[in-house]
Amino acid sequence: MHRYEKLADHLRERIQAGYYRPEDRLPSVRSLAKAHGVSLSTVQQAYHQLEDAQLILARPKSGYFVAPTRERPRPPPVGRTAQRPVEVSHWDQVREGTCVLPDTRLFHLGRGMPDIEAPTLKPLMRALSRVSRRQDLIGLNYDTLYGRPELREEIARLSAGHGCRLHPNDIVITTGCHEAISIAMRAVCEPGGIIAVDSPSFYGALQSIRAYGMKAMEIPTDPETGISLEALELALEQWPIRAIQITATCNNPLGYTLSVERKRALYALARRFDVAIIEDDVYGDLAYAFPRPVTVKSFDEDGRVLLCSSFSKTLAPGLRLGWMAPGRYLERALHMKYVGTGSTATQGQMAVAEFIREGHFEPHLRRMRAQYQRNRNAMLDLIAEVFPGSTRVSYPEGGFLLWLECDAEVDTVALNGELMSEGIRIAPGIMFSATGKYRNCLRINYTVFDEPTRRAMRRVGERVHELSGQVSREASAVREAESAQ
Repeated sequence: MHRYEKLADHLRERIQAGYYRPEDRLPSVRSLAKAHGVSLSTVQQAYHQLEDAQLILARPKSGYFVAPTRERPRPPPVGRTAQRPVEVSHWDQVREGTCVLPDTRLFHLGRGMPDIEAPTLKPLMRALSRVSRRQDLIGLNYDTLYGRPELREEIARLSAGHGCRLHPNDIVITTGCHEAISIAMRAVCEPGGIIAVDSPSFYGALQSIRAYGMKAMEIPTDPETGISLEALELALEQWPIRAIQITATCNNPLGYTLSVERKRALYALARRFDVAIIEDDVYGDLAYAFPRPVTVKSFDEDGRVLLCSSFSKTLAPGLRLGWMAPGRYLERALHMKYVGTGSTATQGQMAVAEFIREGHFEPHLRRMRAQYQRNRNAMLDLIAEVFPGSTRVSYPEGGFLLWLECDAEVDTVALNGELMSEGIRIAPGIMFSATGKYRNCLRINYTVFDEPTRRAMRRVGERVHELSGQVSREASAVREAESAQ
């Protein structure tokens, strides 16, 4: 890590801890350089990095100041408590959104795709090239079910950053996080079994529940504080739930991060009712807060937490590289992997291990976190400008996805159909529910915030305005007709 990056991290930590409060003037470049024994240019680079993350502001002839507290948008309301476990539906919507090849003529506003054009990925491309030219042909051979040892060693080392003490032998490399979650479900639950999920929830996990003949118990979730532990406890008392599947850090699609206390309480609840936790941590490394939030797995004392993650969101989805730490279910997970995909492709593992080992991963993450946080703020400003005032929006604490709730009468499935003819695709909310709730909601990606993105979002906002206005006019006409009678 460069000196300016260490200094930027130090200042970021002090700002987030409240040592420097909003609107406070920060030390001058000269005084900070003297205090930390670094050059003036090092301090300036550190301040520029914090500016990019929109944590501080530069005021001409006055210096640097902590950015004012941002007013949060109105969050979506918490859904109703689920009545019973259900079979997962709406595969057609998921298939439509995932079985189409990338089309440059179609602007995808709703996909869970990171920015793969970042310059910090160039060392990864070079590593892939070097691996493909190796003469020993290791990259063309079968791998073990565990995956390449050098990659598992790097993942184990990185896991200390989110509170875990993993050994390389605790880790299994998978073909993406989706496979890790699917393996975890089959390792802990039989067909016909019940898995509790936060709601809304990642549609890939929901469709795995459907594919394996299981049922989903949707638990209402607050867009700011996360899954309702009270509702979850009630469900655990009433139903023979086998596992809790949750994205506790930088949730998809709501963006919340469970507090440390609630993560600890979630684990205690699972232990009390003797159920497994399948923790999807695929966005955890993209949390804006410093230090990086701990995982639920960090509290695991008896191996009941199956931690799942991947490099699909931090590096590139085309690598198809995920991993899991299945705890006490390791042998079962290995068997499920064997009967599923067998070993994972080797070359990508070797290249990513080299990318991490040579120190490229952390600088890449810092760049992406700053970019995504900056884009989140810009996207929220645009939504406030072009969508109806009644629109409710989540406030993601990491990652690159946010959740919008429009007026109840706005059908985002129909809206997506209309926009497709104009070259725009959104992710309708029903994809994120086992039963097709959230029909008036949609998920938006903000990895890149450029002029095409602005134009597409303005068009979506226009249509939502038109649909909301149409509903209002129709409702007024009905009321007038009723009063005339």
